[in-house]
Amino acid sequence: MIKLPEFKNKKLFEQAFIHRSYLNEAREKFESNERLEFLGDSIISFIVSEYLFNKYPDFDEGNLTNVRSMLVNTKTLALVAKELEFGKLLKLSKGEEETKGRENISLLADCFEAFIGSLFLDKGIKETENFIHKVLLIKTEHFVEKKIFKDPKSLLQEMIQAKKQDSPTYVVVKEEGPPHKKIFTISVNIGNVILGKGRGKSKQEAEKNAAQEALGSMKP
Repeated sequence: MIKLPEFKNKKLFEQAFIHRSYLNEAREKFESNERLEFLGDSIISFIVSEYLFNKYPDFDEGNLTNVRSMLVNTKTLALVAKELEFGKLLKLSKGEEETKGRENISLLADCFEAFIGSLFLDKGIKETENFIHKVLLIKTEHFVEKKIFKDPKSLLQEMIQAKKQDSPTYVVVKEEGPPHKKIFTISVNIGNVILGKGRGKSKQEAEKNAAQEALGSMKP
């Protein structure tokens, strides 16, 4: 496992792992990781965008956007957080503990974004960039070589059209969380048949994840 950077400001490090649910049960006064998550999200997007722009000069905007989406989506960020064992560091309420919050992909992805925000504040952009290269950007070539970066919704549409079936529809199954931080669950259907389901911080991300699941279950 990659060793985490040593922080000068230990409180910044700790704050990256404080879920808002923990605040109601903590004896001391803490701040949750949500503001750090907001910062980290932008920093990750910037560093990944610059890297892809320079590494793939022949890619058009669409391909660059799709590769970036594969790198910064909830599933990939949660995978990196698992590899770094961030679940063990999370501070959660008893309720979140009971519902296996340490394994929840949304919480893990949020935690990774918060950690990047705290790392930037403590170490600056260069060390943050180096860390993101080590843990996230190394996955880029895998996505590109396997052509996983292609938009799953477009691929699903093409596959269904080739089978001369009706176009897929996307249906919101569930919305969770406060208005400013919703998690969407969306299904992709042909008629009354559900082909796949996906979760995401936006409807667009949830639709892509649903299409990805559908592609995985369909025969070529």
